[in-house]
Amino acid sequence: MIIGICGAGTMGRGIAIASLTAGHGVVIFDISDEALTAARNNVIEQLRKAVEKGKLDAAACAIAEQNIVTGSSIDVMSTADIVIEAIAERLDIKHALFTELERVCRPDAILASNTSSISIASLARCLVNPSRFAGLHFFNPAHIMKLVEVIKGPRTSADVVTTCVEFAKGLGKTPVVAADAPGFIVNRIARNYYNESQRIVMEGAASISQVDTLMKGIGFKMGPFELMDLIGVDVNLDVTKSQWEQFFHEPRFTPSLLQQQYVDAGLHGKKTSGGFFSY
Repeated sequence: MIIGICGAGTMGRGIAIASLTAGHGVVIFDISDEALTAARNNVIEQLRKAVEKGKLDAAACAIAEQNIVTGSSIDVMSTADIVIEAIAERLDIKHALFTELERVCRPDAILASNTSSISIASLARCLVNPSRFAGLHFFNPAHIMKLVEVIKGPRTSADVVTTCVEFAKGLGKTPVVAADAPGFIVNRIARNYYNESQRIVMEGAASISQVDTLMKGIGFKMGPFELMDLIGVDVNLDVTKSQWEQFFHEPRFTPSLLQQQYVDAGLHGKKTSGGFFSY
């Protein structure tokens, strides 16, 4: 299959690597030529590292490198069998993209979103044919993390859900079909991991480093603040705000002023070399 990926950021790159190593062709679209060049270089670098570690055959790597196409025109998506959107977590931007995708993609192509929190029903309402639309939520880093949430909207066809599940399995992932509820499954649970940790810090009960050290001490691979830095403090805050609004301002999902201060200061995590921790 040809997998179209809209967005050349961290998630788009990870989905590209997972798709290429599974033998699919990949087409990456982004409005920035600079981002596309950086994405292509990063994907190839990660593929070659996989060869060095014995996780990927050299011949398969060479084929994968030939199977990457990039373009700054939406028309490059015309050949894709499945198109996965991985752009900013804003409904207006996503609507504009999917309206254009429906125009250029084949009628039988599946349109999917990697959204962390926006309802599939809301995203699909801009489409003439919402039955072809579903959520395909990968987790960062997408080429390593096994879980993929397949989200069925109220108008998503059963065949599309089945195809998405089989596609995820073909990538070596563990797909879980989730209902179209705010935050789906993982992010609904994870909000408490992030939000309660920030409340503890703001109340002066513990420092950022203490919270992370303690959580890792009981078995979590990453503490909440380290994880927010990896995801992007700004991206994580956008997801929290989106979920809070969709739950009609449910108090337990209230965004943290602490996180907002870091975002306002431009401390967005690893991608800016500084967030809750310095890198």
